[in-house]
Amino acid sequence: MPRINGMAPPVYTPSFYLIATANFFTVSSLGCFFLFPIFIVSHGGSKADIGIIMGATVLSSVLCRPWVSEMIDRFGRKRCYSAGCMINCLLALSYLLFDGELSAFYLPLFLVRLLHGVGLAISFTAGFTFVADIVPEQRLNEGIGMYGVTALVGMAVGPVIAEVVIGELGFGFFFLTAATMALIGFCLQLPLRESYDYHLSGSEVSFFTVLGRKKMLLVTVLALLFGFGLAASSNFVSPFAQEKNIAFISLYYVAYSSAASLTRFFGGRLADRMGEERIIPYAFIITGTGYLVLMALGGQGVLMLAGLMSGCGHGLLFPSMNAFALRHEEKGIRGKINGIFTGGIDAGVFSGSIILGYIGEWGGFQMLYLVAGAALFAGFLIFRLKPGKRSLID
Repeated sequence: MPRINGMAPPVYTPSFYLIATANFFTVSSLGCFFLFPIFIVSHGGSKADIGIIMGATVLSSVLCRPWVSEMIDRFGRKRCYSAGCMINCLLALSYLLFDGELSAFYLPLFLVRLLHGVGLAISFTAGFTFVADIVPEQRLNEGIGMYGVTALVGMAVGPVIAEVVIGELGFGFFFLTAATMALIGFCLQLPLRESYDYHLSGSEVSFFTVLGRKKMLLVTVLALLFGFGLAASSNFVSPFAQEKNIAFISLYYVAYSSAASLTRFFGGRLADRMGEERIIPYAFIITGTGYLVLMALGGQGVLMLAGLMSGCGHGLLFPSMNAFALRHEEKGIRGKINGIFTGGIDAGVFSGSIILGYIGEWGGFQMLYLVAGAALFAGFLIFRLKPGKRSLID
């Protein structure tokens, strides 16, 4: 981006604030569904059912990512974000149709979860690509990180509201609340203007051509491992805490999101100055250690400590990996790059939901969190052993 009077263009423009606020409500709607495993259990589901049903959303999100990424680069970020928000709203309402034993509506619920994943894939990929377009590259870590703060706050607010609504009003009002949040996100972003000319050179390059680059293959592996760990926190903390008779389950998500948000306030500019390659490996270690702490879960103190550690690692890791993927790349393929990055995370969440679900059935929650922590430590080793910068350039 050009400099104005010798200074870089600002990060915090009206467009940034608007898309960030819309993102808060979109993610709050998603955050409500962190407590959806309780709905599954209350209707007769098992740990394996939690893994399969929660993983269905992520499966469709992964499978549709090439199409979603092409769409974002060809038709524009804002149009796609609008479509994603509306899909999320309508599908949240569709859960009102399910009642009785889980076995009576298992297949329809699975199909709805698949469709929900498409809406989330569109809104997340389009939102992060929009932000990457409007912030100056020299402050890319900071811009992506601070935009992500609204997501982290939404991840905390959503479960808190959901827990209160479920406890006081039941699951029907829970689904209405999630739908309302998604609708607000849709309405807030309507005044935005498109962030780039989607006829730019590079938009015609295919998703799989971009994916085949050495750098993008590395990004995919790291995102997979990160997502595998996220499956442990998003899908299994609530039933594990419930099993331990911990009353305030959403304490974990509050601690997680608070730590991740505070880390981004102080860590974004640091990562831009030091370089994301120096931040990423240690962020893997911090995040993985947070999952290992959950092996000792017995009360709210351990629950909060685990959330703080994993959240701190997440706050550093996500924007640094995203900036690493986007750095020095053309605008015309940024939708595809973000599709690869976020799709890799979703693929990790999906595989983690299934694998960790069965590990939990076999070895219990402690074994589940041991495996999740080990996956993050593997990310540290892979990044440290990666080839040099020149060999990553095709």
